Amino acid sequence: MEQAIYLATLVATALVLAAAFSSLIAFRFGAPLLLLFLGIGLLSGADGLGIEFDNAHLAYFAGSLALAVILFDSGFGTPTIVLRQAALPALSLATAGVALTAVLFGIAAHALTNFTWLESFLLGTTVASTDAAAVFFLLRAGNVNLRDRVRSTLEIESGTNDPIAIFLTITLVEIIALGADPEADVLFFDLVLGFFVTMGLGAAVGILGGFMIVRLIERLNLDRGLLPIFVLTLSLLVFAGAGAVGGSGFLAVYLAGLVAGNSQIRAQSALKRFQSGMSWLAQIIMFLVLGLFATPSQFPAILLVSVALGLFLIFVARPVAVWLCLKPFNFATTETAFISWVGLRGAVSILLAITPLLGGLEHGRAIFNTAFIVVLVSLIVQGWTVGPMARRLGLVVPPRGGPLEKVELELPGSAHHELLSYRVMPGSPVLRGERLPRWARPSLVVREGRSLKFPDFGRLLEGDRVYIFVSDRYPPLLDRLFTSKMELDPEDAEFFGAFAVDPGRPATELDTAYNVGLSEAELKMTVGDLLLTRLGGWAEYGDRLTMGPIELIVRDIDEKGRIAGVGLSFEPTEPQPLVPRLLGSGNLRSVVEAVFGKLSDKPAKQDAHDIG
Repeated sequence: MEQAIYLATLVATALVLAAAFSSLIAFRFGAPLLLLFLGIGLLSGADGLGIEFDNAHLAYFAGSLALAVILFDSGFGTPTIVLRQAALPALSLATAGVALTAVLFGIAAHALTNFTWLESFLLGTTVASTDAAAVFFLLRAGNVNLRDRVRSTLEIESGTNDPIAIFLTITLVEIIALGADPEADVLFFDLVLGFFVTMGLGAAVGILGGFMIVRLIERLNLDRGLLPIFVLTLSLLVFAGAGAVGGSGFLAVYLAGLVAGNSQIRAQSALKRFQSGMSWLAQIIMFLVLGLFATPSQFPAILLVSVALGLFLIFVARPVAVWLCLKPFNFATTETAFISWVGLRGAVSILLAITPLLGGLEHGRAIFNTAFIVVLVSLIVQGWTVGPMARRLGLVVPPRGGPLEKVELELPGSAHHELLSYRVMPGSPVLRGERLPRWARPSLVVREGRSLKFPDFGRLLEGDRVYIFVSDRYPPLLDRLFTSKMELDPEDAEFFGAFAVDPGRPATELDTAYNVGLSEAELKMTVGDLLLTRLGGWAEYGDRLTMGPIELIVRDIDEKGRIAGVGLSFEPTEPQPLVPRLLGSGNLRSVVEAVFGKLSDKPAKQDAHDIG
């Protein structure tokens, strides 16, 4: 018995270490990290090293707990400014987008497989949500600096679409397991009613749970080492409590993290580091367990059909759903194309594919295997091309500044204040004459091994380590002062235009010099106000506006969202990247008609879309 414990521990730790080391390979080559984790699980399973693992209940239990940890961390790290930028389009994708994707995929599945209509739609719901971990790892590994609105939309969608997919999947499994064949209107009514009840209860428990976590952290004087564990346990309590009362535990735990992370709670920096580490561990465990549970020797019988369904999901179902959901929000065609392309499927889809096995469905194993292959197709086809696609579509913007070296130190009794340590980098504004505000006078400066107090250090020098104790509202302002000067390469310099324009100058000067055709109202504006008005009242770093023979580019945004820097280009160019043809408004009707009108009669014909 004792030897078995040692052996199990040895195997488990070896798998986790192998997955952790594989992340180095993924960062080096930009490979989809989830694909490596799943690969290690597959190689270690029954058809590989021979580790037998066929416990569906244990796999689903472990995966659900891991997903709850990941969702809490995702909510905890989402700032409110991200919600303001893209909440409505992202929630549209997370709700209607998931349902549309499931329906379109289900129609194709019914045409290409022997599944019933309900089983086909069940398969569609399992692969309808995107994988946040896979998407943002690839963006970081590929050093892709996306435009804020696109990144925010992807971030919120990935964090909020899992609960909807989980609800739809579990509901369909229950309906099929009961053997009922409900009428379409009855089924639709039950789904809608159940959706609002489940999501409403989950949202209520999550918001209340988030405030409970904040209140307990502020009131209880817990040991600093115990505090992160206490918060993690409370998040799982919210997850379990919401599920126990019939709500969505996954939505609840995400909202609890969102509330707690935006409440300026004590020890926030330490909690973020701990949550990040636990999220990585949860991802590794979930992916390894799901990889071990799969049986690759069963894949050949359904391989061709599953690959075809995976391609249909990538090139038709996801793009059509994204196009319809984002149409009211005035996204550019290139932005819509990229968001549809970054719909990577991952561990959640595989986890949901286990539910038909838990429900004892006749074709449960076939549904699981098909979903697993669809996920692999998504990771292989889309996972390697996220960075190149963003560059191809012109959505990558140069970084706002160079390196910033900062350390946040937690002090006892310093609620709502932070002790920040900055290293003065070459070319940072504080070396170029920018003065530190009165509220940010350094408490200590370490220079060449000597500790200097204010004002003994005089002017700050390159390499100084500066310690500043400030309110937690001000760190973003200080970051600007200590960020090193960004050296733009020729392509980036061209991105921002030939020269700078003062956003406070009258817009009449532009009209006089370049005859851009301004209205009487616009002639009374400043350049910044004109640009902001033409962009719909909301501007972000890297936005571009063509006006006759010139193009104005937003170079900088201040803390209040006002345009602080504008560039001007004499060669306005509208990028003409190759995007899926079905995203064009003129082709959408024919695509929808083909999907709904022909798939039920014969297998779908895959069109070749040149994505780039």
